[in-house]
Amino acid sequence: MYWNDLNSQLKARYGAKVYKLALSSGCSCPNRDGTLDTRGCIFCDGAGAFAEVGEIADQYAAAKRRVADKAGEGARYIAYFQSFTNTYAGAERLRALYIAAMEPEDVVALSVATRPDCLPPEILELLAELNRQKPVWVELGLQTIHPATAEYIRRGYDLPVYERAVRELKQRGITVVTHQILGLPGESREDMRQTAAYIGRSGADGIKFHLLHVLRGTDLADRWQAGEVPVMELEEYIAALEDCLRHIPREMVVHRLTGDGAKRDLLAPLWSGDKKRVLNAIHAAFLHHDLEQGSALL
Repeated sequence: MYWNDLNSQLKARYGAKVYKLALSSGCSCPNRDGTLDTRGCIFCDGAGAFAEVGEIADQYAAAKRRVADKAGEGARYIAYFQSFTNTYAGAERLRALYIAAMEPEDVVALSVATRPDCLPPEILELLAELNRQKPVWVELGLQTIHPATAEYIRRGYDLPVYERAVRELKQRGITVVTHQILGLPGESREDMRQTAAYIGRSGADGIKFHLLHVLRGTDLADRWQAGEVPVMELEEYIAALEDCLRHIPREMVVHRLTGDGAKRDLLAPLWSGDKKRVLNAIHAAFLHHDLEQGSALL
Protein backbone atom coordinates (compact mmCIF):
# COMPACT_ATOMS: atom_id res chain seq x y z
CA MET A 1 0.00 0.00 0.00
CA TYR A 2 1.36 3.40 -0.93
CA TRP A 3 0.20 6.91 -1.54
CA ASN A 4 2.42 9.95 -1.36
CA ASP A 5 0.71 11.86 1.44
CA LEU A 6 1.60 15.44 2.28
CA ASN A 7 1.89 14.95 6.04
CA SER A 8 4.69 12.43 5.66
CA GLN A 9 6.52 14.69 3.23
CA LEU A 10 6.33 17.66 5.57
CA LYS A 11 7.34 15.74 8.66
CA ALA A 12 10.35 14.30 6.86
CA ARG A 13 11.39 17.76 5.70
CA TYR A 14 10.80 19.77 8.87
CA GLY A 15 11.05 17.14 11.58
CA ALA A 16 7.73 18.19 13.11
CA LYS A 17 4.02 18.22 12.40
CA VAL A 18 3.08 21.04 10.03
CA TYR A 19 -0.36 22.65 10.23
CA LYS A 20 -2.13 24.90 7.75
CA LEU A 21 -3.45 28.14 9.21
CA ALA A 22 -6.35 29.53 7.15
CA LEU A 23 -6.10 33.27 6.57
CA SER A 24 -8.35 35.69 4.69
CA SER A 25 -7.12 38.14 2.08
CA GLY A 26 -10.52 39.77 1.60
CA CYS A 27 -10.14 39.29 -2.15
CA SER A 28 -13.16 39.20 -4.43
CA CYS A 29 -13.63 36.76 -7.32
CA PRO A 30 -14.27 37.47 -11.01
CA ASN A 31 -17.06 34.92 -10.87
CA ARG A 32 -18.86 37.04 -8.28
CA ASP A 33 -17.99 40.68 -8.88
CA GLY A 34 -19.53 40.80 -12.35
CA THR A 35 -16.35 40.40 -14.37
CA LEU A 36 -17.42 36.91 -15.44
CA ASP A 37 -20.60 36.39 -13.44
CA THR A 38 -22.27 37.47 -10.22
CA ARG A 39 -23.40 34.05 -8.99
CA GLY A 40 -20.11 32.30 -8.33
CA CYS A 41 -19.53 28.62 -8.99
CA ILE A 42 -22.62 26.52 -8.49
CA PHE A 43 -21.31 24.92 -5.27
CA CYS A 44 -19.92 28.09 -3.67
CA ASP A 45 -21.90 29.51 -0.76
CA GLY A 46 -20.03 32.82 -0.70
CA ALA A 47 -19.96 32.88 3.10
CA GLY A 48 -18.26 36.03 4.30
CA ALA A 49 -17.44 37.03 0.76
CA PHE A 50 -15.13 39.98 0.37
CA ALA A 51 -15.60 41.23 3.94
CA GLU A 52 -12.94 43.49 5.36
CA VAL A 53 -10.31 41.38 7.06
CA GLY A 54 -8.35 41.98 10.21
CA GLU A 55 -4.61 42.40 10.42
CA ILE A 56 -2.74 39.31 9.27
CA ALA A 57 -0.87 39.10 12.58
CA ASP A 58 -4.20 38.92 14.44
CA GLN A 59 -5.60 36.32 12.04
CA TYR A 60 -2.42 34.28 12.41
CA ALA A 61 -2.58 34.36 16.20
CA ALA A 62 -6.25 33.34 16.22
CA ALA A 63 -5.66 30.50 13.75
CA LYS A 64 -2.72 29.27 15.78
CA ARG A 65 -4.83 29.22 18.94
CA ARG A 66 -7.40 27.02 17.20
CA VAL A 67 -4.84 24.25 16.67
CA ALA A 68 -2.87 24.83 19.88
CA ASP A 69 -4.22 21.77 21.71
CA LYS A 70 -3.03 19.35 19.05
CA ALA A 71 -0.05 21.26 17.64
CA GLY A 72 2.20 21.19 20.68
CA GLU A 73 5.62 22.69 21.08
CA GLY A 74 7.84 22.78 18.03
CA ALA A 75 5.02 22.65 15.48
CA ARG A 76 5.44 24.42 12.17
CA TYR A 77 2.83 26.19 10.06
CA ILE A 78 1.81 27.00 6.50
CA ALA A 79 0.15 30.37 6.00
CA TYR A 80 -2.83 29.49 3.81
CA PHE A 81 -4.95 32.06 2.00
CA GLN A 82 -7.86 29.73 1.40
CA SER A 83 -11.23 31.23 0.49
CA PHE A 84 -12.07 32.77 -2.87
CA THR A 85 -9.46 34.14 -5.29
CA ASN A 86 -6.42 35.23 -3.34
CA THR A 87 -4.48 36.75 -6.24
CA TYR A 88 -7.40 38.93 -7.35
CA ALA A 89 -6.05 42.28 -6.18
CA GLY A 90 -3.21 44.68 -6.87
CA ALA A 91 0.33 43.41 -6.45
CA GLU A 92 1.27 45.91 -3.75
CA ARG A 93 -1.75 45.09 -1.62
CA LEU A 94 -1.04 41.38 -1.97
CA ARG A 95 2.65 41.89 -1.26
CA ALA A 96 1.83 43.37 2.14
CA LEU A 97 -0.54 40.52 2.99
CA TYR A 98 1.78 37.75 1.84
CA ILE A 99 4.87 39.17 3.56
CA ALA A 100 2.99 39.59 6.84
CA ALA A 101 1.81 35.98 6.60
CA MET A 102 5.30 34.65 5.88
CA GLU A 103 7.03 36.72 8.54
CA PRO A 104 6.65 34.48 11.63
CA GLU A 105 9.65 32.22 12.12
CA ASP A 106 7.52 29.10 12.56
CA VAL A 107 5.80 29.63 9.18
CA VAL A 108 7.62 27.39 6.71
CA ALA A 109 5.63 28.11 3.55
CA LEU A 110 2.97 30.29 1.98
CA SER A 111 0.01 28.67 0.20
CA VAL A 112 -2.28 30.76 -2.00
CA ALA A 113 -5.56 29.43 -3.43
CA THR A 114 -6.66 31.11 -6.63
CA ARG A 115 -8.06 30.73 -10.14
CA PRO A 116 -5.80 30.03 -13.13
CA ASP A 117 -7.23 33.10 -14.89
CA CYS A 118 -6.14 35.43 -12.07
CA LEU A 119 -2.37 35.25 -12.41
CA PRO A 120 -1.24 38.31 -14.39
CA PRO A 121 2.50 38.91 -14.92
CA GLU A 122 2.94 41.25 -11.94
CA ILE A 123 1.40 38.68 -9.59
CA LEU A 124 3.53 35.88 -11.03
CA GLU A 125 6.64 37.97 -10.45
CA LEU A 126 5.57 38.76 -6.89
CA LEU A 127 5.06 35.07 -6.16
CA ALA A 128 8.44 34.25 -7.69
CA GLU A 129 10.12 36.91 -5.54
CA LEU A 130 8.56 35.55 -2.36
CA ASN A 131 9.39 31.98 -3.36
CA ARG A 132 13.05 32.92 -3.04
CA GLN A 133 12.43 33.70 0.64
CA LYS A 134 10.24 30.76 1.66
CA PRO A 135 8.46 28.09 -0.40
CA VAL A 136 5.32 29.34 -2.14
CA TRP A 137 2.53 27.01 -3.22
CA VAL A 138 -0.23 28.08 -5.58
CA GLU A 139 -3.44 26.05 -5.42
CA LEU A 140 -5.53 26.05 -8.59
CA GLY A 141 -9.22 25.13 -8.63
CA LEU A 142 -9.48 23.03 -11.79
CA GLN A 143 -12.15 20.58 -10.51
CA THR A 144 -12.69 18.84 -13.89
CA ILE A 145 -11.32 18.66 -17.43
CA HIS A 146 -14.70 18.05 -19.03
CA PRO A 147 -16.18 21.10 -20.82
CA ALA A 148 -19.83 20.24 -20.18
CA THR A 149 -19.20 19.90 -16.44
CA ALA A 150 -17.11 23.06 -16.34
CA GLU A 151 -19.98 24.96 -17.95
CA TYR A 152 -22.52 23.43 -15.57
CA ILE A 153 -20.57 24.46 -12.48
CA ARG A 154 -19.87 27.92 -14.00
CA ARG A 155 -16.11 27.61 -13.68
CA GLY A 156 -15.60 30.43 -16.15
CA TYR A 157 -12.37 29.48 -17.94
CA ASP A 158 -11.19 26.87 -20.45
CA LEU A 159 -8.52 24.21 -20.06
CA PRO A 160 -5.75 26.11 -21.92
CA VAL A 161 -5.99 28.81 -19.23
CA TYR A 162 -5.11 26.23 -16.58
CA GLU A 163 -2.29 24.85 -18.72
CA ARG A 164 -0.79 28.31 -19.20
CA ALA A 165 -1.00 29.03 -15.46
CA VAL A 166 0.80 25.81 -14.57
CA ARG A 167 3.48 26.50 -17.17
CA GLU A 168 4.05 30.08 -15.95
CA LEU A 169 4.21 29.03 -12.30
CA LYS A 170 6.56 26.12 -12.91
CA GLN A 171 8.87 28.32 -15.00
CA ARG A 172 9.29 30.40 -11.84
CA GLY A 173 9.93 27.42 -9.59
CA ILE A 174 6.62 27.70 -7.74
CA THR A 175 4.90 24.59 -6.40
CA VAL A 176 1.50 23.94 -8.02
CA VAL A 177 -1.33 22.07 -6.28
CA THR A 178 -4.44 21.29 -8.33
CA HIS A 179 -7.92 20.71 -6.91
CA GLN A 180 -10.28 18.06 -8.27
CA ILE A 181 -13.89 17.50 -7.17
CA LEU A 182 -15.24 13.95 -7.27
CA GLY A 183 -18.96 13.44 -7.78
CA LEU A 184 -19.69 16.43 -9.99
CA PRO A 185 -23.13 16.20 -11.65
CA GLY A 186 -23.18 13.93 -14.69
CA GLU A 187 -19.63 12.64 -14.31
CA SER A 188 -18.86 8.93 -14.34
CA ARG A 189 -15.93 7.23 -12.62
CA GLU A 190 -14.19 7.19 -15.98
CA ASP A 191 -14.66 10.97 -16.27
CA MET A 192 -13.13 11.47 -12.82
CA ARG A 193 -10.27 9.11 -13.64
CA GLN A 194 -9.56 11.09 -16.81
CA THR A 195 -9.36 14.34 -14.86
CA ALA A 196 -6.95 12.85 -12.33
CA ALA A 197 -4.75 11.40 -15.08
CA TYR A 198 -4.69 14.77 -16.83
CA ILE A 199 -3.67 16.55 -13.63
CA GLY A 200 -0.92 13.98 -13.22
CA ARG A 201 0.42 14.88 -16.68
CA SER A 202 -0.12 18.62 -16.40
CA GLY A 203 3.03 19.50 -14.51
CA ALA A 204 1.32 20.04 -11.15
CA ASP A 205 3.32 18.94 -8.12
CA GLY A 206 0.37 18.03 -5.92
CA ILE A 207 -3.32 17.24 -5.99
CA LYS A 208 -6.23 17.81 -3.63
CA PHE A 209 -9.30 15.61 -3.89
CA HIS A 210 -12.65 16.96 -2.73
CA LEU A 211 -16.07 15.41 -2.44
CA LEU A 212 -18.91 17.42 -3.96
CA HIS A 213 -20.79 18.85 -0.98
CA VAL A 214 -24.24 20.36 -1.15
CA LEU A 215 -24.21 23.43 1.07
CA ARG A 216 -27.15 25.51 2.18
CA GLY A 217 -27.57 28.74 0.23
CA THR A 218 -25.98 27.56 -3.01
CA ASP A 219 -27.51 27.10 -6.45
CA LEU A 220 -26.39 23.48 -6.19
CA ALA A 221 -28.61 23.09 -3.12
CA ASP A 222 -31.65 24.24 -5.07
CA ARG A 223 -30.98 21.69 -7.79
CA TRP A 224 -30.29 18.93 -5.26
CA GLN A 225 -33.53 19.67 -3.44
CA ALA A 226 -35.34 19.48 -6.79
CA GLY A 227 -33.94 15.97 -7.25
CA GLU A 228 -31.68 16.96 -10.14
CA VAL A 229 -28.32 16.26 -8.48
CA PRO A 230 -27.42 12.89 -6.90
CA VAL A 231 -24.63 12.72 -4.34
CA MET A 232 -22.10 9.95 -3.81
CA GLU A 233 -22.27 7.30 -1.13
CA LEU A 234 -19.12 6.75 0.90
CA GLU A 235 -18.29 3.48 -0.88
CA GLU A 236 -18.69 5.16 -4.28
CA TYR A 237 -16.42 7.99 -3.25
CA ILE A 238 -13.69 5.66 -2.03
CA ALA A 239 -13.84 3.59 -5.24
CA ALA A 240 -13.54 6.72 -7.38
CA LEU A 241 -10.72 8.05 -5.21
CA GLU A 242 -8.77 4.80 -5.53
CA ASP A 243 -9.20 4.90 -9.33
CA CYS A 244 -7.84 8.42 -9.44
CA LEU A 245 -4.85 7.65 -7.22
CA ARG A 246 -3.87 4.72 -9.42
CA HIS A 247 -3.74 7.07 -12.41
CA ILE A 248 -1.47 9.80 -11.00
CA PRO A 249 2.33 9.54 -10.80
CA ARG A 250 3.85 8.04 -7.66
CA GLU A 251 5.82 11.21 -7.02
CA MET A 252 2.77 13.52 -7.08
CA VAL A 253 2.04 14.68 -3.54
CA VAL A 254 -1.52 14.03 -2.33
CA HIS A 255 -2.50 17.04 -0.25
CA ARG A 256 -6.00 15.88 0.62
CA LEU A 257 -8.05 12.71 0.26
CA THR A 258 -11.39 14.38 0.88
CA GLY A 259 -12.92 17.62 2.05
CA ASP A 260 -15.52 18.40 4.68
CA GLY A 261 -17.98 21.27 4.36
CA ALA A 262 -19.13 23.38 7.30
CA LYS A 263 -21.48 21.13 9.27
CA ARG A 264 -23.94 23.94 9.97
CA ASP A 265 -24.52 24.35 6.22
CA LEU A 266 -24.08 20.77 5.00
CA LEU A 267 -27.17 19.31 3.34
CA ALA A 268 -25.67 16.28 1.60
CA PRO A 269 -24.05 13.84 1.75
CA LEU A 270 -24.45 13.78 5.52
CA TRP A 271 -21.89 10.99 5.96
CA SER A 272 -19.18 13.46 5.00
CA GLY A 273 -19.76 15.39 8.22
CA ASP A 274 -17.93 12.71 10.24
CA LYS A 275 -14.41 13.35 8.96
CA LYS A 276 -12.71 10.87 11.28
CA ARG A 277 -15.03 8.06 10.19
CA VAL A 278 -14.54 8.93 6.53
CA LEU A 279 -10.74 8.97 6.76
CA ASN A 280 -10.73 5.70 8.70
CA ALA A 281 -12.89 4.10 6.00
CA ILE A 282 -10.60 5.42 3.25
CA HIS A 283 -7.47 4.12 4.95
CA ALA A 284 -9.09 0.74 5.64
CA ALA A 285 -10.08 0.43 1.97
CA PHE A 286 -6.58 1.36 0.83
CA LEU A 287 -5.15 -1.35 3.07
CA HIS A 288 -7.72 -3.94 1.99
CA HIS A 289 -7.15 -3.25 -1.71
CA ASP A 290 -3.38 -2.78 -1.29
CA LEU A 291 -3.70 0.56 -3.08
CA GLU A 292 -0.62 1.69 -4.97
CA GLN A 293 -0.54 5.25 -6.25
CA GLY A 294 0.44 5.27 -9.91
CA SER A 295 -0.03 1.52 -10.40
CA ALA A 296 -2.08 2.04 -13.59
CA LEU A 297 0.82 3.95 -15.13
CA LEU A 298 3.36 1.13 -14.76
